[in-house]
Amino acid sequence: MDSIQELFLSLPFLMVISALIAYVMATRFNLYPVIIYVSKTKGLMDVPEERRVHTSQVPNLGGMGLFITFSLTLLLFVPFLNNTVEDLSNLLSLLAATIILLFLGIKDDLVFMTAKKKLVIQLIAVSMVCILQNVRISNFHGLLGIAELPYIISVGFTIFVFVLVINAINLIDGIDGLASSIGILASLSFGIAFYMAENYLMTIMSAVLIGSLMGFLKYNLSSDRKIFMGDCGSLIVGFLLAYQGIGFLNIDPELVFEYNSENSSILLLAILSYPLFDLLRVFIVRIAQKKSPFDADSNHIHHRLLRLGLNHKQATMFLVVSNLTLILITYFTINLPINMSLIVVVCFGCLLYLLPFLSVFEEFKEEEPEEITPV
Repeated sequence: MDSIQELFLSLPFLMVISALIAYVMATRFNLYPVIIYVSKTKGLMDVPEERRVHTSQVPNLGGMGLFITFSLTLLLFVPFLNNTVEDLSNLLSLLAATIILLFLGIKDDLVFMTAKKKLVIQLIAVSMVCILQNVRISNFHGLLGIAELPYIISVGFTIFVFVLVINAINLIDGIDGLASSIGILASLSFGIAFYMAENYLMTIMSAVLIGSLMGFLKYNLSSDRKIFMGDCGSLIVGFLLAYQGIGFLNIDPELVFEYNSENSSILLLAILSYPLFDLLRVFIVRIAQKKSPFDADSNHIHHRLLRLGLNHKQATMFLVVSNLTLILITYFTINLPINMSLIVVVCFGCLLYLLPFLSVFEEFKEEEPEEITPV
């Protein structure tokens, strides 16, 4: 009897079952079909415009389903995690910040909001976890010659990283399955590290997000019951990935023999490399064209892949495999000096993500690409 109880409370079992329950909740309780029905009934749809990928109206409030699945499943497993009062307080502030971002995204999906207003609300949500939970990046471990950060600079830089990742994920949500698949890959990477460190709460959080995203992906890739994540989903996913990433940086190296805390920041860059690289690239291109970096266009890497003739699933698979390849390269070179490891990530990242722009692929370029959505 004791062995059965130990099995049910073991981290591997909780990790697998939490991801499974999140997936089942998303796919077996008519959650997304109800959201799709209400969206169609009330006209809450993403309407095709110039440069859009899709040609028909599609519900774009999939983030509501993501939030419901993630939050309910996570709360369901809280009693099994032997949490301290501090853990529960952190969890509540995390969910509160997620709720703020959910409503921000819903409003932006339904009624256009200016970038300034969205940024202010994002800063409020992010500050809740950075200041109240003391979730922050406190040490660069010699990266670029920087070590321990003063408290104020640490908080400010952490808030910047949160906002950067949130908007990077938002920007790559331009084709079916991409943001979800990148989120699954990143959460899986973080979850493995949290599992090795025996951090129950963060491991379950990663597993629940994976299950929730897989459940959403089923409908996002559907031909007859399609739904988009929308800003209400991409903002939440970006926030949760940033939260996990900072937790990943703060893993105690004494708990994980294979873990190298000095180079963990390099591995984090590799894990989130595609959204961060794409964000940096489009900003540079827009500025070079004397446009605002916040102007929407069709210059993302996934747009290029569509012009080369790939469909949504193929483009998503190409980018996920590229991201995974960079993670593996970084992992196997993690014992290099930290700045040398950074050079490896940057060089291989540029090679992998700029591959579709090589002239050798020009012959596959369509003369008139289908309408593409700016993100």
